Amino acid sequence: MPCWCLLLPISVPAGPGDAAGNGARRNDRSAGSVAADVRNVEVLVVGAGQAGLSAAYHLRRKGLEPERDFVVLDANDGPGGAWRHRWPSLTLGTVHGIHDLPGKRLGPVDPTEPASEVVARYFGAYEREMGLPVHRPVRVQRVTSPDGPAGRLRVATDDGDWATRELVNATGTWDRPHWPYYPGRETFRGRQLHTRDVDRAEEFRGRHVVVVGGGISAVQFLLELDEAGASTTWLTRRPPEFVERRPGDNWGLEVENSVAARTTIGLPPLSVVGATGIPLTEEYRRAIASGVLHARRMFDRIEPDGVRFADGTFLPADVILWATGFRDALGHLAPLGLRERGGGIRLDGTTVVRDPRIHLVGYGSSASTIGATRAGRRAAVAAAERVRAA
Repeated sequence: MPCWCLLLPISVPAGPGDAAGNGARRNDRSAGSVAADVRNVEVLVVGAGQAGLSAAYHLRRKGLEPERDFVVLDANDGPGGAWRHRWPSLTLGTVHGIHDLPGKRLGPVDPTEPASEVVARYFGAYEREMGLPVHRPVRVQRVTSPDGPAGRLRVATDDGDWATRELVNATGTWDRPHWPYYPGRETFRGRQLHTRDVDRAEEFRGRHVVVVGGGISAVQFLLELDEAGASTTWLTRRPPEFVERRPGDNWGLEVENSVAARTTIGLPPLSVVGATGIPLTEEYRRAIASGVLHARRMFDRIEPDGVRFADGTFLPADVILWATGFRDALGHLAPLGLRERGGGIRLDGTTVVRDPRIHLVGYGSSASTIGATRAGRRAAVAAAERVRAA
């Protein structure tokens, strides 16, 4: 079953630097008031998913040396980005495609192999072959600017602090599942879970599952649940829009442009599906015809044994599956005050307008397989140029 999946990261051990001067520098006269025990780099890449690895590759192509000039941090235990967390039934043959990382093609793979395993293996080989060691697991806690807009950024992590001239942020969305609130949600006696928490559809066999959400994840799970022997009801806030997908690369560029139209004026980005609709496949056509992909309007409230609609009708449910997407994992950037009055972060390409030291990839139009690789390149070029000009 096709899906339009988001990408948010065998690691090479990467030390933080030592007294002999190997690795990242711990002190630098150009670092302003940065303390001596803070490690210094020119560019810090946060996140080793598709966008982060693409940025790291292009930073190296621009002449910056890994571990000396730039460092990559990743919160995961191993390579693969958000893909490493995908449910086992999501095989490579059921996704629309994984965009190649720069300089290394994915090549032929077994379409029945779980996508999580394929991507983790591919990304791990990429890190080794391209000489891009990743510090993991390291979670960034906050980013501040103690020396003002002309100084270095201070990046606090659970493995010590860094100071950097430029920050390429590629943290994606996987860590921030969105759970919309409806009255009575806490009274439900059945099971509630988000799509990120699903392991296998077979665990819902014989149950009635209410699937909430109008995107690709909802469609994918409805098909899997039906095949696994569960009954389903699909509920959406607005009617789902299925569209004919146009072949060729131009379609991808149109998707990027559609989503980027909001981030250039400082509005929160829409999802790819929210901006373009759901690509209609033959499988989806059959599921629409059979009634599996038939959406109803949302309920008004949740009750202990099901959901109730505005007209008073009641729908019993054993499970509520929230396929309601994700929000950008940017809480660590909050101290910098990057958001506009519209709630979003205004970008010029991938560079944050309010603070050009920050480059966002995996945000807005690049939060998918379509734009992540290109966004990584744009961010690397912008960061490298600023480093040279410093």
